Amino acid sequence: MRRAHRTRARGPWPTEIFLSHASRDRSFADAFAGTLRKHGVPVWYSSTNIQGAQQWHDEIGAALSRCDWFVVLLSRSAVRSQWVKRELLFALNDRRYENRILPVRMLSCNWKLLSWTLDALQMVDFGRDFDEGCRRTLATWGIGLDPRQCIRPVADVQAGLRQNRSAAP
Repeated sequence: MRRAHRTRARGPWPTEIFLSHASRDRSFADAFAGTLRKHGVPVWYSSTNIQGAQQWHDEIGAALSRCDWFVVLLSRSAVRSQWVKRELLFALNDRRYENRILPVRMLSCNWKLLSWTLDALQMVDFGRDFDEGCRRTLATWGIGLDPRQCIRPVADVQAGLRQNRSAAP
C-alpha cells in the first residue's frame, strides 16, 4: 500500500497500529480503521485480523507484541470493557509504546475509569465530526486528510457523534 503524503513530520510513521476498541463500537472501528488504511497507515484490530477458529487470545497478544503504536477508541462501552482495559495496561507497561499511545474519544465517557494516566496523553476528540476526528488523528503522523478517502460510519454512529456534546463526560 502506498503511504499518504506527509504534510509535516510529527510522530514516527507507524509500522503497524494496534486498534483497541469495545465490540459494541465495531461500526465506528471499521470506519476508522478503513480510513487510516486508505491513507496508508497499517492497522491491526480484532474485527478484521482474527479469522474463524484462530486463538483470539493468542492473536491479540501477538499483535500487541508486534505493533509499534497503540490507539484506543474511548466510549462508554470501552470504559466497561475488561479487554480494552487489559490491552491498554499492556501498552502502558511496554516501553515500545512510550509516546506512541493515542487515546481517541469517539463518544463522551468517563475515560478515567480505564486509566488515570490517559490524562497525561494528548487525546483526539471526535466531537461531532468524523472527518475532523480523522484529520486530527492522521496529523499525529503528519498526514493530511483526503476526505475522498474517508469511510464514514453507519448512520447510528453518526447520530451518536452529533449528540456527543450533550452527554456528560
